[in-house]
Amino acid sequence: MKRILIIYTGGTIGMVRTPNGYAPQRGYFRAALDAIPSLHMEGMPHWELFEMEPLLDSSNMTVAEWNKIAQLIAENYGRYDGFVVLHGTDTMAYTASALSFMLENLGKPVVLTGSQIPLCELRSDGRDNIITSILIAADERVHEVCLYFGGNLLRGNRATKYSADGLIAFVSPNYPALAEAGITIRYRKSALLAKPEGALRLQLLENVPIGVIKVFPGIQFELFESIMTEKLRGIVIETFGAGNIPGDGNALLPIIRRAFEGGTVLTVCSQCPQGAVSLGAYETSSALKQAGAVSGLDITTEAAVAKLYYLFSRGCDKETVKVEMERDLRGEMTV
Repeated sequence: MKRILIIYTGGTIGMVRTPNGYAPQRGYFRAALDAIPSLHMEGMPHWELFEMEPLLDSSNMTVAEWNKIAQLIAENYGRYDGFVVLHGTDTMAYTASALSFMLENLGKPVVLTGSQIPLCELRSDGRDNIITSILIAADERVHEVCLYFGGNLLRGNRATKYSADGLIAFVSPNYPALAEAGITIRYRKSALLAKPEGALRLQLLENVPIGVIKVFPGIQFELFESIMTEKLRGIVIETFGAGNIPGDGNALLPIIRRAFEGGTVLTVCSQCPQGAVSLGAYETSSALKQAGAVSGLDITTEAAVAKLYYLFSRGCDKETVKVEMERDLRGEMTV
C-alpha cells in the first residue's frame, strides 16, 4: 500500500469560525479528516498527518516556512511514496514554485492543495481536493511539484491564482494541465516531467532581498532609485505586453545599469498572464535589454521570485543568475 504524508500548514481548508473571522485552530484538522469517510475507504492509500507549528494564514508565509516544508519532505523522502501539502490559496503558487526549485532531482509527487471554502462548512470544496490530491500523490507517473485545485492538476511553478472566490482558483496560462480529474484522473503524459536520475537534493533558501515592481501608465521610475541599491539582489519588473515600458522610461535605464553594476539582477515579466516577454521586439523594450535586464520569457511572477531566491541561495554570482534566469530548470518556462 502506498504511503502518503499530508503536511498541514494552515489556510482556509482547516479554518474554523471565530468572532474575528475564519482562523486556523490547532487540533481541529485531524478530527475534520477523520470525519471524511472516503479517506478511510478500501483503495485509499495509507496516509499520515503532520501539523506544522504554528498554523498560518498563507499571507503570512515566508522563506522560513518554505524551508520548513522542504526540509520535512526531504527528511521523510524515503518513508513515503508521495506528499500532499495543504496550504492557503493566497500564496500557494509562490510556495509551489519555491518547492519546485528547492527539491532538486525530485522523483516523487508533491501535491499542493487547499480550498476556497473551509471543511467546517456544508459545501466545502476541500473534500474532493484532499481525496484527489492523495490519489495523485500515490501515482508513480508524477515526479514533480504540482498544484491540484478544482479538477485540474497544474505544474506548481506554472500556476497562478486566478480567482479570489471561484472554485477554479488557479490557472496555468502558458502550460497545459498535467491531469484532469473527471470520472477518472486523465494524465497528459507528454506534459509531465520525466523521472530524474540521482538522489534528492535539498537546497534551502536564504532570505535574499528581492523586490517586485509593476509598471503602470505615468509611473515615476526615479521614485524607485532609492531602493534599487546593492542591498537589493533581485528585482522582478512586470512590464506591459512583451516587455514594454512607457516611452519616457529612460529614467529607469541608468537606474538598472547602476543596480546591475552593484550586483542586482532585474528580470522582466509580462503583466499579461498569457504569452511571453520578448525583449527587443519593440523599441520600448530594447533599452531594457541594453541596460542589463534579462527576459523572463513566459515565467510567472511567482516562479521568477522563487527562482531568484533559489539561484542566489546557491551562491551564484550575478552573471550566472542572468544566464540561469533565461534557462529552463524545472519546467517553469518555455525556451
